Amino acid sequence: MLDLDKDYRLFIGNLKQHINVDLSQYKETQMKRRLTMLKNKRGYVNFQEYLKDILKHPDLMDEFLDRMTINVSEFWRNPNRWSLLEKKYIPELLTQKEQLVCWSAGCSTGEEAYTLSMIFAEQTQSSRYKIIASDLDERVLEKAKEGKYDERSLRDLPEKYFKYIKKEQSLYKAAGQLQKNICFEKKNLLSDPFDTHFDLIICRNVMIYFTNEAKHLLYQKFSNALKPGGILFVGSTEQIFSPKDYQLDTEDMFFYRKMTN
Repeated sequence: MLDLDKDYRLFIGNLKQHINVDLSQYKETQMKRRLTMLKNKRGYVNFQEYLKDILKHPDLMDEFLDRMTINVSEFWRNPNRWSLLEKKYIPELLTQKEQLVCWSAGCSTGEEAYTLSMIFAEQTQSSRYKIIASDLDERVLEKAKEGKYDERSLRDLPEKYFKYIKKEQSLYKAAGQLQKNICFEKKNLLSDPFDTHFDLIICRNVMIYFTNEAKHLLYQKFSNALKPGGILFVGSTEQIFSPKDYQLDTEDMFFYRKMTN
């Protein structure tokens, strides 16, 4: 019988070979504990048997990806940070460009992308901005496209933005005008190439699950994807300690600007 460490290492290698998801770039202690609990819950003796069924059954694959990516999101999460984006960076970017291209990376069920769309809707015409929202998990992307949320997801949303939310029985739906400027797509941040034309990238509460090596890779990829002068907005536990290594300058806490020369 394989010991747990060897079993997990084989699982990581085989998973990458089959679906190009590299768990070695995630913090091992957290990920192994999380997936071991899921494997045991489903009654598998080892990861090899679990993987065989993940590859055969879409419902198991969806459950695995959901557990792996920890899809937790809310509108206006960490309000003071979003307020800074609303009052300082969005107006500034709008004065510099005729049209802005923004990316919500690791968007989960879409609250972040809709929050950004609300801010733009208050400040400019719909023709002046485009939002790409991506995630690895196709199941949460479908939820994001649907745009329906429970009341808890809206607990920090400022009152003035509730006009963009319509109550439907026990749920709340994002208005169609928010959706039309958002393009949802599947993307693996660690392995897929990035476009290189973004004015704003928001990636919050995603990198906390990655190893330092994976974070280094992502910070450089995000920097390369930003236009000079563009803004990277990260989560409250994801401060970049050496931003100049990635051609970034610190603007405010958790906001970084791509160097212009």
